[in-house]
Amino acid sequence: MSWGVGRVLRDRNAAFYLGGVVVSGFGSSAMALAGGVWAKSLTGSDSLAALTTFCVWAPMLLGPLIGTIADRVRRKPLLIWTNLSMAALLPALVLLDSEDRIWLLFAVLTVYGITIVLMDAAEAALVAAAVPEELRGDFNGLRLTANEGMKLLAPLIGAGLFIQFGGQSVALLDAVTFAVAAAAFTLLRVAESSPSPAARADRQPWTAQVSEGVRFLRTHPVLWRLVVAGAVTMGMAGVNGAALYAIVDSGLHRAPAFAGMLYTVQGAGSVLSGLFAGALLRRMPERVFTAAGILLFALGVALRALPSTPVVLVASAMIGAGLPCVLIAAMTAVQRETPGELMGRVAATANTLLLAPNPVFLALGAGLLPFVGHRLLIVTAGVVAAASAFMLLAGGARKGGAVPGPAAEGEAEEAGKAAETAG
Repeated sequence: MSWGVGRVLRDRNAAFYLGGVVVSGFGSSAMALAGGVWAKSLTGSDSLAALTTFCVWAPMLLGPLIGTIADRVRRKPLLIWTNLSMAALLPALVLLDSEDRIWLLFAVLTVYGITIVLMDAAEAALVAAAVPEELRGDFNGLRLTANEGMKLLAPLIGAGLFIQFGGQSVALLDAVTFAVAAAAFTLLRVAESSPSPAARADRQPWTAQVSEGVRFLRTHPVLWRLVVAGAVTMGMAGVNGAALYAIVDSGLHRAPAFAGMLYTVQGAGSVLSGLFAGALLRRMPERVFTAAGILLFALGVALRALPSTPVVLVASAMIGAGLPCVLIAAMTAVQRETPGELMGRVAATANTLLLAPNPVFLALGAGLLPFVGHRLLIVTAGVVAAASAFMLLAGGARKGGAVPGPAAEGEAEEAGKAAETAG
């Protein structure tokens, strides 16, 4: 099995891009923790602390609209200026020193959420232009590995900074990471064509441009099946998250802090999955890779119903290893199958459909938990996720299989030419 991580790191564009992602992801993970703690420390309100997370997540629901912006301009300058804008905006939180100014935190975090959606859309398009096609599976896996690694490290540093120097120090750190990311993006060597006049001009309404991206995704047989299966899985991941503390308390009879150990083990599984995703994607169709990841996730979720600490730890690693397969395969397919002029809209729409079910079903699971118990809840989530994997496999079989990866496409093209010659 060929391992492309080394090739990705030797590729100049991929290396600089990953550097920007790692630095920015570090600051974002630290700020994600600091926002809630900051609101709680200033107001004493659990609801306002939770609202900080909502401010960051809510703009994702407008993904198809925000992603359209990324299709109207060149993506590299957009990423540079968006990062610089956040680097300039975050220092405004230095003024947040009392409960009366808590609105400032919510305003900045809302802009933060919009920026994340916009940059994700622009990055998907830029990756398709800057990273060779045969390296994109490895690249997307390595990017996810880097993000998961930052989620394990950055909150600890962010918490330490908050305790020692206050939330202002975390905001300033995040501002610096955005500036460094902007510098990394300036070093990318990519030839971007200007957006088409139809995309820039007003002759095509915004609503038509937004619906064009949604329609492309909805009518594409490969992408749509991957996204639907992924959306179901991410929804069940939300249910699993809602039951976490019940698993720790009622299932394992451990202190709530033990949840941190489960998060760490799950993160380690995600890191390993991202490292080997590209090699696996070269060996199997995306639908098979995705279905295998979903089934691994589903089994891990169901095993958490057992009252055994070793089993739950192994199950957490399985969840961490299986869940990223959905996101890596879907984004790699989007980057390959989508025309450049639609990439921002389609990528943002796919991200919305994939990620939005997670907080929705987390809330639903939290509401059901007192009535059905955590064991029934997570076993049901595992069964539903597994069903989506089998539907993905069955749907692909009926359509004649998924679109092959880059290597298989080359073989198919050569076979086609040979057949034409023989004919």
